[in-house]
Parts: sequence; structure tokens; C-alpha cells
Amino acid sequence: MNAKPATVPFPVEEQQVHTFRTGLIALALLSCGHFFVDLYSSALGAFQPLLVEKLNLSLTQAGIVGGVMIFSSSVLQPVYGFLSDRLHTRLFVVLAPAVAGVFISSLGLAGSFNIVLLMVALGGAGVAAFHPQASSQVAFRTETNRGRWMAIFISSGTLGFALGPSFFSTAATRLGLPNTYWAAVPGVIATALLCLRLPFSEQPGGRKTGKVDWAPLVAAWKPLTILYLLVFLRSILQISFGQFLPLYLHLERGFSYSAATHALTMYLAAGALGGFIGGHLSDRIGGRAVILISMIGCLPFLALFFFADGVVAMAGLALGGLMLLFTIPVNVVMAQELVPSQAGTVSALMMGFAWGMAGIAFVPLTGWASDMFSMHSVLAAQLVFPAAGFLLALKLPSPRRRTS
Repeated sequence: MNAKPATVPFPVEEQQVHTFRTGLIALALLSCGHFFVDLYSSALGAFQPLLVEKLNLSLTQAGIVGGVMIFSSSVLQPVYGFLSDRLHTRLFVVLAPAVAGVFISSLGLAGSFNIVLLMVALGGAGVAAFHPQASSQVAFRTETNRGRWMAIFISSGTLGFALGPSFFSTAATRLGLPNTYWAAVPGVIATALLCLRLPFSEQPGGRKTGKVDWAPLVAAWKPLTILYLLVFLRSILQISFGQFLPLYLHLERGFSYSAATHALTMYLAAGALGGFIGGHLSDRIGGRAVILISMIGCLPFLALFFFADGVVAMAGLALGGLMLLFTIPVNVVMAQELVPSQAGTVSALMMGFAWGMAGIAFVPLTGWASDMFSMHSVLAAQLVFPAAGFLLALKLPSPRRRTS
């Protein structure tokens, strides 16, 4: 009796290859979208010196504009994470680049402080909608080396964030401030590309229900709280630099407008590289070790930036940014591993909400304190926060103590 094999290995292998290719296409498209969304999210750093001059804004008002941007683009991310975990539609990711691009790029048309606030809020909504769903999509498509794949996704966004100030300062210089709306074109193209080509994967075990499953979040509340506070402390410095570095270098250290925005781009680009390195390191030495290295390692370099001049100061700024942003993908992956069934929600907590709450609290405060004292004193004083983060990170469980 000639019995045929019950299964043929080739279809399974072909399915695995297809799944891998689909995952790579999705990762490439999501990384592209992340690049452009974050390109627009960092534009305010380039717009602020021009808007301050055009509309005669105080530093306090500039801080309020930054706070609105952070609230809209970051603090509200858990809302979009909650919705994306339950509605399972691509629209959060697909529409985000165009929405962010149109409203942020059109800031040059704003004729008053209130119009600036409105446009920043609407543009920030596009930024907030993208991040939770996109990061959870990356997580669902990667079963191994999540730190590496998340590092690629997040570093692409950080690179866009880094290039944003120089991109918009160049656009404003060459096109004129009222014509910067042309900078929305890449975002619109990115939305069209995502709409046509992005394969969508539903969350494993996802449920189309409006109820929140609190049990997994409650079970992991302690390490999640520590991770949240670590992102909060790191973000105080990260956001304050992103919002005020061009103003600080231009007004207090004599940099030209172009040189100041290029310095911010250098700092953020170094951070993008740092996130990429940190994600790879976390797969080798663990997330806790990477966080500890980041928090303590950035301090001497950032101190060098404040208390040295010339090339040495700029080197300190770049290396400090690289070390500080080691932890961006690490925090997200650690949180997703703690609560995999709520990947969108916890990603929003780590990528947006913690970052945003730090900005809401400290960007307006930094602006106000800079009016009272100086940006140099205020920004330099913020080096205390990574030091506090190092002490807090010691409370994270080491890998060998985690339960599988």
C-alpha cells in the first residue's frame, strides 16, 4: 500500500517566506511613515524663533505653544492607543503623515498666537494617532530580536525628528515663512503610499470591544511605573533641548539662526543613532543595563556642552544626545513584553504619554524660568534628571530575576 505523506513541507516554507516578506514590507512602510510624522513633530523648534519675531511672542508664550504641541501629539497618545487596540483600522497610521504635514507646515501662515495654538493642536493630533498603532504593528510582526526591529522603527522616527529643524529652516529661508506649506508634500505622499501598500495585521487575540482589560496592566503595575518614570525623567531633558536649543544657541551663545537649527539636527541625529545602538544592545545585555548606561553616561558629555566652547561643546552635545536616547526603543519593548495583550496602550504610555507629560510640565516652566533667569542656567540645571533616572533604574528587576 503506497501512502502519500500527510503533509508537504514546501507550502509551509513558502508561507513562512511570505510572512517574512510581508513583515519586512510593513516594517519599511511603517518606518517611512514614522520618519515623516516625526519630521513634522520636530518642526516647532525651527518655527519658534521665526514666530517669536513675527508675532512678538514672549518666551513664556513660546513655551505654551510647545506645551500645546506636546499635549496634542504625546499626552493624548493613550487615547489613540486605546482606540487602535479595539477598532483595528489602518486609518490611525495611514492618515497621520498628511494630517501632521498639512497643519504643521502651514504654521508660517498663522497671523496670531491663537491661530498658532490651533494649528499646532491639529497637527499634533496626526502625530499622536500614528505612534501607538504603528509600534504595536511592529511588535506583532516580530517574534525574535524585538529590540533590533523596534530600534529600526524608532530610529527612523528619531532621524526624521532630527532632520525636521534643518528641513524647515531651509524651507523657511528659501521659500519664505508664508510658503512653508509646501513642506506638507512629503507627508501627503507618505499617506498615499501607506494607503496603497501597507499590509495590516490584527493584534493576536485582539477584541473589538470598548472595554479595557485592566488585569494585565494591574499585574505589571510596579515595573511599568518604573519604566514610565524613567521615560518621564529622560524626556524632561530631551524635550527641553528639542524646544529651546535653537533659541538658546541663537540668543545666548551667539549662533546664527541656521547654525542653531543645524546644531539641534546634529543633537537629534546623534540621538537617532543612540536609539539604534541601544535597541541592539538590549538584545545582548538586557534593557536594564542599557538604561543604567544611558542615564549615567550622558551626564559628562552634556556637562561638557554647557561649560565648554566651540568644537568641544558641540562634541559634548552630540555624544550626550547619543547616550541619552539609548533607551527609546528599550523602554517600549520592555513594556510590550510585560503586557503583550495591550501593546498599543503601553506603547502609548512609554512613547507618548510619559514624554508628553514631561513636556506639559517642563516646557512652559522652562520658558517661564528662562524669562526670569537665563536659558543657560535653566537647561544646565536639568542635568539632575538623568542622575535621578540612574538611581531609579537600579530598582528595575535584573533579567535573571524575571519570571518567564
